[in-house]
Amino acid sequence: MPTYARANLAFEKGEGPYLYAQDGRRFLDFGSGIAVNTLGHSHPHLVAKLTEQVGKLWHTSNLYQMPGQEKLAKRLIENSFADTVFFCNSGAEANEAGIKMLRRYQYVSGHPEKNRILVATNAFHGRTLGTLTAGYSEKYREGFGPMPDGFDRVAFGNLNELRNAITPNTGGIILEPIQGEGGICRAPEGYLEGVRKAADEFGMLVMFDEVQTGIGRTGKLFAYQWSDTEPDIISSAKGLGGGFPIGALLANEKAAAAFTPGMHGTTFGGNQLATAAANAVLDEVLKPGFMDHVLEMSRLIVDGLEVIARKHPGFIEEVRGMGLLLGMKTKPANVDVVAKLREFNLLTVPAGDNVVRIIPPLNITKTHVDEALVAIDAAAAALGK
Repeated sequence: MPTYARANLAFEKGEGPYLYAQDGRRFLDFGSGIAVNTLGHSHPHLVAKLTEQVGKLWHTSNLYQMPGQEKLAKRLIENSFADTVFFCNSGAEANEAGIKMLRRYQYVSGHPEKNRILVATNAFHGRTLGTLTAGYSEKYREGFGPMPDGFDRVAFGNLNELRNAITPNTGGIILEPIQGEGGICRAPEGYLEGVRKAADEFGMLVMFDEVQTGIGRTGKLFAYQWSDTEPDIISSAKGLGGGFPIGALLANEKAAAAFTPGMHGTTFGGNQLATAAANAVLDEVLKPGFMDHVLEMSRLIVDGLEVIARKHPGFIEEVRGMGLLLGMKTKPANVDVVAKLREFNLLTVPAGDNVVRIIPPLNITKTHVDEALVAIDAAAAALGK
């Protein structure tokens, strides 16, 4: 179906941060399948673990216990605020589960009237009807109405507006610590802590959408860990499977008590192949020094982009983000920049607010950073002409 405006490129092989097109051209992949290929392409450990699982067992459904799923949940819990995890197939599914959990928590707590959820401007939470409504884009909702009710929007980063929007019917808040699709916009200093305080004051739950920011992307396993607060719920996906579809909803005991057997479910979620892939990703991401490496590569990219911005004053307006979730707000149209970078064999991803996302695999090296910066410098010079 004509749902994608695809580039005229088809890839047949990937190795590390590189993709090889059918015509033999090699591209440096700094889009990572939209922040998915955490370890690049064909990572030996991920290939070995998936191959091993393929030869044993693919799928049994959640009617039975799955040791690999329990292992994955335990590792996520040990490295986050969470007490329990629900597995699904995608970020949108994880966010849908989170919306249900926010509302049902209030229902079982004796407050069925607290069924409205605060969401933010410029947010993106997925393409289902519920997550489209929670998201900001009117364009994505056009023609799909009537949309589900129950969401109230406030300006991202504005605590006063958020507090003023709370009513006796507000039961929860959903936010991205860093808005990815919205243009790599970081929450202001102290904002997440203020959100937590307001939620506690008014008896609400806090959910962070970490579909794009999680699994080491910012230099910590989850972006909220850069703050001095904890949510009640987190959604995760994208980088969790390193390219294999898997989503997860992490929750503390209080929030998760809303889900009892039969309240929510999925056929494929967290099956043997998906959890084998995710466990293999965590094998690498949780190694000592891995996050330090992410931050080191981030500094090299940011420093290089600042040099390019000074060299080509008509190209980069602002560099945003943290870790390897970076964006450059460009003066030329971001889609033109993405297309020009492709001509220099560098793959990137556009975002809102005229931002070009730079979201490479987390295990890139200085050599890859240097190669990317050369391509960006060349594209800036070409567009300048």
